[in-house]
Amino acid sequence: QVQLVESGGGLVQPGGSLRLSCAASGSIVSIIQMAWYRQAPGKERELVASIRYDGTTNYADSAKGRFTIASNGADLPVNLQMSSLKFEDTAVYYCYVYSSFRPPHTYWGQGTQVTVSS
Repeated sequence: QVQLVESGGGLVQPGGSLRLSCAASGSIVSIIQMAWYRQAPGKERELVASIRYDGTTNYADSAKGRFTIASNGADLPVNLQMSSLKFEDTAVYYCYVYSSFRPPHTYWGQGTQVTVSS
């Protein structure tokens, strides 16, 4: 079974930068969308940024201007470059992939912790 593996999380000071990366343990075909979500303690999981197979990107308002999502075309890996990090960016970040290959399937990574602290 193909799994998503995230890397790049860690501890960073406010104003700092981190780059998250997500790769697959095997091949995932017919990728329609890749995304990064996050979940802070006591809060629901929320979309941070997404990228479609055609390169169209979408960002949460909180991520606009600070985060950049990029992929290898319509394929993994998918990266999230985060800059100007704030305390409120502290969360577990999850990679998400949607494939239309019969049957359509969604994949989730295990999550990587990002902690913004001074």
